Amino acid sequence: MCSLRALCSGLPLRPLPENRGRCAGVPHAPVRTPGLSPTEEQLALRNALRYFPPDVQEQLAPEFAQELRLYGHIYMYRFCPNLEMKAYPVEQYPCRTKAAAAIMHMIMNNLDPAVAQFPQELVTYGGNGQVFSNWAQVIPNYSSRIEYEKLFAMGVTMYGQMTAGSYCYIGPQGIVHGTVLTVLNAGRRYLGVEDLAGKVFVTSGLGGMSGAQAKAAVIVGCIGVIAEVDGAALRKRYQQGWLMEVTNSLDHCIERLREARKRKEALSLGYHGNVVDLWERLVHELDTTGELLVDLGSDQTSCHNPFNGGYYPVQLGFAEAQSLMASDPAAFKGLVQESLRRHVSAINRLAQGNFFFWDYGNAFLLEAHRAGADVGKPGASKMEFRYPSYVQHIMGDIFSQGFGPFRWVCTSGDPQDLAVTDHLATSVLEEAISGGVNPAVKLQYMDNIRWIREAAKHQLVVGSQARILYSDQKGRVAIAVAFNQAIARGEIKAPVVLSRDHHDVSGTDSPFRETSNIHDGSAFCADMAVQNFVGDAFRGATWVALHNGGGVGWGEVINGGFGLVLDGTEEAEQKARMMLSWDVSNGVARRCWSGNRKAYEIICQTMQENSGLVVTLPHEVTDEYMLQQALQA
Repeated sequence: MCSLRALCSGLPLRPLPENRGRCAGVPHAPVRTPGLSPTEEQLALRNALRYFPPDVQEQLAPEFAQELRLYGHIYMYRFCPNLEMKAYPVEQYPCRTKAAAAIMHMIMNNLDPAVAQFPQELVTYGGNGQVFSNWAQVIPNYSSRIEYEKLFAMGVTMYGQMTAGSYCYIGPQGIVHGTVLTVLNAGRRYLGVEDLAGKVFVTSGLGGMSGAQAKAAVIVGCIGVIAEVDGAALRKRYQQGWLMEVTNSLDHCIERLREARKRKEALSLGYHGNVVDLWERLVHELDTTGELLVDLGSDQTSCHNPFNGGYYPVQLGFAEAQSLMASDPAAFKGLVQESLRRHVSAINRLAQGNFFFWDYGNAFLLEAHRAGADVGKPGASKMEFRYPSYVQHIMGDIFSQGFGPFRWVCTSGDPQDLAVTDHLATSVLEEAISGGVNPAVKLQYMDNIRWIREAAKHQLVVGSQARILYSDQKGRVAIAVAFNQAIARGEIKAPVVLSRDHHDVSGTDSPFRETSNIHDGSAFCADMAVQNFVGDAFRGATWVALHNGGGVGWGEVINGGFGLVLDGTEEAEQKARMMLSWDVSNGVARRCWSGNRKAYEIICQTMQENSGLVVTLPHEVTDEYMLQQALQA
């Protein structure tokens, strides 16, 4: 068993640690099939060996080559630390600065088996969201899905997802909160209700991110039916109490759904099987009984990675699919695309009634479109499909108000510190409401006050002592200042790390998700992520990240992230005020100038409230005939 001091002192080389291989007690990433040529395999091996001095390369080369052949990547399992991987209290790290210790705290939390999806492969969530590429590395980046598989196998790049790449993943709490807000606001928009009792939400996925759907359904009070093909993932969510019931019978699933609807009970029901079977059974019930049993629907498979374990075809069982994925990738791809066509066909039939479906930003509709499924929308742009993304219809207006997933981590590891921060954050929002805010902002503040109270009750902390809430610029700055002052007074015992999900007002450029409501043609430009990355660095962020990632897949998105350590000093407060203001306002301004009039109205109102300036809104160009004539001329 190594120590934190040994871990922080560098790679153990003389002697080399024992090669214990893959641990049988944790889940592992699917075998990758990068299709390297012999020359590329040699390059992958060279790239792995360059971390080590010549006197140990001869011993390491054969085992690294074997890992590449067996698993499609060199993870360097020998160097996986023989230490309980978790977020230790920040005081226990040997360091010269608290900021350095805080970074280690965040990295180790992202690799904690209780948090990470495939901890020994350094995958935090999403099937391939990596903290690092191997157990000896610092990371570069590159963009192209086809090339990515080869480049990852060669050890020169990785997929950072969103918060894995910036070490700021905090377990499924973040996506629970986002899902709570999404389903609440879907009920308001599509069903016209505040109370979701008796309403049915059907979806799929119980993995690192998607597992949040079960807990969110119960928090909002609806009936959530979630399909999952991986029995281990389903059992994990059931054992941790996020799934209330499980079944592998479609008959029982439908019977239980009907019963819960009648009683209007909050329920999370896990169906161990393929979601396509579930959707097709719901169609059968509609066609034979006339009863539409579902109100809201989505999908949270890792469809950004559909041919490498992110989406399992309905034609095969789980083990069969994993085998075919490795032995015949082309045949597996064909089955996935056929399954996607069936998947969409069932949803289309249900949508003829009072049922509403949205894309959850996992590239489901994009991959279905590529598979030839009927997701087209007449007269639509290349970013639009028959069904909206949740950003376009549900969360986009919230982002335009400056609200997004702000988060913090108490590096003491003490739950009491988290309780103090929960109280401070709630007080800040309540004070803002009492001072007077517009109704839309008040609604968001009230949703998030409810969230903090529910989060504590539902015990959502996994790994580090962390919390997330959606807040705007004013709220984030005020909360950060309150935390920093509490640290200075000794009410919080150790530094607090501030961050956010990259899925935010301005952290991500993703034309099929976060920037799908950017209307001026710039949705395919990486403006916000790059500007936030650079601007946050200049304004005092402790660390920043810029990388590919996000649920839509490699080459489809750029993410910019940060970590900011609050230590109770005046300097930390100044950095928080400058950096957080930029981090939010940059995104609001982008959405404003892209043709999102609601964002423009909000930013003008904010300027008037903060500085007394009265700003006139630009004139809208509404005469389509005039535009056509001008273009013809």
